[in-house]
Amino acid sequence: MDQHAGESDRADRLREALEAIDAANADDPNRIEVRGLARPKEQAHAELASEWVERLDPDASDALRLAARAHHLRRWEIPRSDYPMGRAGYHRWRRALQEHHAAVADRILADRGWDEATRDRVGAIVRKRGLGRDPEVQVFEDALCLVFVETQFAALREQMADDDKLAGVVRKTAAKMSPKALEQVAALPLAPRDLALVERALQSAAPSSSTKEPGSSEPGTP
Repeated sequence: MDQHAGESDRADRLREALEAIDAANADDPNRIEVRGLARPKEQAHAELASEWVERLDPDASDALRLAARAHHLRRWEIPRSDYPMGRAGYHRWRRALQEHHAAVADRILADRGWDEATRDRVGAIVRKRGLGRDPEVQVFEDALCLVFVETQFAALREQMADDDKLAGVVRKTAAKMSPKALEQVAALPLAPRDLALVERALQSAAPSSSTKEPGSSEPGTP
């Protein structure tokens, strides 16, 4: 098989897997309007995450591209209400979600003949293993943070009704983003007021190498 044919087959396999992940997210009962179009929430989030991975790392591996698409795979099946309120319950819920997303992604990929090494790598990225040390996991985290700000910031502003608290959420999120990702914030399609608030918050935020997840207190984090 020549190199061109091999690349074509690889692209076809990747496209088929991404379409299968999209199909698994298509029956999300939650809807969200993104860029003027109402969509199943996690399907829209997944496509935006893929878009950001492509922009941040045009040479991203198949595993990273698959993980980005699967990062909230069938998230609605494990609702927050199944776990106690408070920080401990929140973190238990987040860990359960990561395991769920990774397991569903693994089944989809296994059914389509993906090798175990790639599937394991997808699971590791979805679980954010090596955050702060693994460049691919950092790109993954960057993409999720950018999707979070684009799709949830306006709702958070209305929910919190306190610009200081909202700026705190932005700073916690920014602390997990790379400098390259932070440079992309200005390109987000936010309302002028929201973008101004985000930019003010970022002026006092600095990237961190800790492994704490962004905005680890509720509400709304990637």
